[in-house]
Amino acid sequence: MSGNRKFSLLFPRGKEYSLKKLDDASFHDLGLDVICKEVTSEPKEQVVIAEILSNLTASPEVTNYRQAVFEDLKNLPDVKEKLVELFDKIDFNKNFGGIRKSKDEIEGLWFLMHRLNQYRDYITCVDALKDCLSDERIKSDGLKGFKEYIDEVYDDAHFNELKKDLEKLSIDTSEIKSVTLGVNVNQRLEAISMGLVSVNNKPFKKSNIVSNFADSLSGGDKINEGNEWNGDMHYRQVDAAKDGGIVNQFMGLAKFQAASTSGGFLVRNQTISQLTQGDAGASSTFYLDNILNRMLDTLVKNLRKTLDKYSEMAIGIIADIIPEFVYYIRFAEFMNGLEAKGFKFSRARAIPKGDVSMCAKGFYNFKLALNLTDPKEIVANDLNFDNDHTIYILTGANRGGKTTSTQGIGLLFALAQGGVYVPADSFEFAPADCIYTHFPADEDKTMDLGRLGEECVRFKEIFTGITSDSLLLMNETFSTTSFEEGYYIACDSVKALLTKGARTIYNTHMHKLGIEAAEFSKDSVYKAASLIVNSEGGNRSFRLETAPPEGLSYAMDIAKKYGVTYDMLMGASGKASADDENNGDNKA
Repeated sequence: MSGNRKFSLLFPRGKEYSLKKLDDASFHDLGLDVICKEVTSEPKEQVVIAEILSNLTASPEVTNYRQAVFEDLKNLPDVKEKLVELFDKIDFNKNFGGIRKSKDEIEGLWFLMHRLNQYRDYITCVDALKDCLSDERIKSDGLKGFKEYIDEVYDDAHFNELKKDLEKLSIDTSEIKSVTLGVNVNQRLEAISMGLVSVNNKPFKKSNIVSNFADSLSGGDKINEGNEWNGDMHYRQVDAAKDGGIVNQFMGLAKFQAASTSGGFLVRNQTISQLTQGDAGASSTFYLDNILNRMLDTLVKNLRKTLDKYSEMAIGIIADIIPEFVYYIRFAEFMNGLEAKGFKFSRARAIPKGDVSMCAKGFYNFKLALNLTDPKEIVANDLNFDNDHTIYILTGANRGGKTTSTQGIGLLFALAQGGVYVPADSFEFAPADCIYTHFPADEDKTMDLGRLGEECVRFKEIFTGITSDSLLLMNETFSTTSFEEGYYIACDSVKALLTKGARTIYNTHMHKLGIEAAEFSKDSVYKAASLIVNSEGGNRSFRLETAPPEGLSYAMDIAKKYGVTYDMLMGASGKASADDENNGDNKA
């Protein structure tokens, strides 16, 4: 096989990419833990999805490669369903292949027979995969590359030769119902060697094997001439031993020892093993397998030699890629369900970082969609990152959508780089090498340093790790102290972040920070800008706008709405006094 043998639906083949992993706090702050549980209820699948979403690379090539694979699987449900069916079979065969055997036991006949069936099923699945992936509607390099990979596996493993060999070894273990054993004995009727007479597709019928055996010993004329079996000896199922009677008979007559099962005895040389009732049926095969290994050494070796030619073609070669398919398929199913309700998703387009490093049109918070039944309740927004808008200082009313918008931007990056569609009309961006979040910590995590101390330590760690390719989301950072102290630290932090060039949204109640955005930017290549949640006359609109902080104007709108401006208060007071005077006159 040429090039890199490994194949992935997550990374273009033959290349290495640098990855950074989201820390647990950022994963939680973005709501990705909740999303994983919504996408699938299967814990193992949740782990796979979390692992993929957590590992980020700034390569546009990787994002576009993944987006194309997802688009094919999302838009071609018949291909997706066929792949799911085939992968279920492959995964079953992989797990079924783990036939139980002891640590030092060689692969016996029964083990090899199961492997034989396993390879037969595997070839059927590979042929079906080749056909399924030959669909002309498939456009992605990932699925086309997987088809090429399957072709390489097919050619390298010499499947045509394997098919011919399997035709010669076409015994189906499900057809084996019994085996006929031949035992050579000495003058003392002690077993000295054993051999296989036949493998049969019908079970032996019950008859008096003990009496027949005794008759054969006592009647010289009943001893067979030669060693060909004439069918005269019949099989009788022996009931579980009572007081060891039947076992003692066997041991006394011919020094045979028996392995007891719930259904009878399997004759076995040299050892006696009492089986547990529950494990009897399953274990019988392995006791017989051990006997057959001794008897069929040559046959077993030949069978093993044939199958070992394909040892490198183990089912794991293809089965290992199944989790990646599951990742795409679960997201496709989940998003198709949301689209059916009216929610909008689109394919993201990754670009190299330039003057404009993000352009989002009509985006909304994906996590928000999980809690809504009516998509009309969503307020979509537009936002760009470029050199003049590298750091956004986001201000607005409490519960006005600042945190939701901040988290929503992070989810756009995480989902797009994970390779799935994004909740937006369109999304073009330079991927982030990592996403960092600085959200308020739980109080039990700040006992040693205090809230402000913990915030400072955490921010310094983040600042050390970020690059110009990073995305940083800050939610009310440095707000756990007085305004003066928090504002002082925040100013220095924004100035320092501008030297890094990392795309940042700083959600804060410190409106003065937004007012000073231009001042922070005057000596920097990268610029800070004020971003607000527009109040629209005191009402929460949840719409983002690049503008100076509303601050006092928003407070004035609220004051007017509820009649608590000075003039309104004094006017109301004056009116009340006049009414009182009038009432007094009337009383007089």
